[in-house]
Amino acid sequence: MASWYGPPYANRKGADGTIYDQNAMTAAHRTLPMGSIVRVTNLENEQSVVVRITDRGPFVGDRIIDLSMAAAKATGVYRAGVAKVRVEAYAPPQYPGVDPAGKWCVQIGAFTDEDDAIKLKNSLLRRYSTAKVIEFAGPTGHWVRINPLKADKTTASQIAESIHVRGGALPYIVRLN
Repeated sequence: MASWYGPPYANRKGADGTIYDQNAMTAAHRTLPMGSIVRVTNLENEQSVVVRITDRGPFVGDRIIDLSMAAAKATGVYRAGVAKVRVEAYAPPQYPGVDPAGKWCVQIGAFTDEDDAIKLKNSLLRRYSTAKVIEFAGPTGHWVRINPLKADKTTASQIAESIHVRGGALPYIVRLN
């Protein structure tokens, strides 16, 4: 499932450090390397676009990609809000000094109440004493993230699978680079 994001995020810095332009052909993905080129095809109407991954997300249910507003309009996802899509990733760009296997962390939901995020952070600090556990204001609330000492995908996946949080917060692994 694909969704889209626009006005509330326009002109904010994306995960790759660039300013988000809702009128550009870009997208957010949880795990593909920043700068990856992806073809997204709406399976209901076969309209497709080629986008560059510039941000992280979506962090909602079974959604795999968040399209920019322009990409959502070009594929017919805009009016519906969500649609079934096919995502085809091309070979990721190579950057000097960046581990091709990626640097990974675990993100745990978004909280509307900062106190709830801080309580979870403090609980996780006791459990993951060798990891960096942070709480920060994200675009959709207060987020909690675990940055493992060994930041590989396997370690992040193991941590995500071991977390069970009351209140429905879902852990996701996120590629940082």
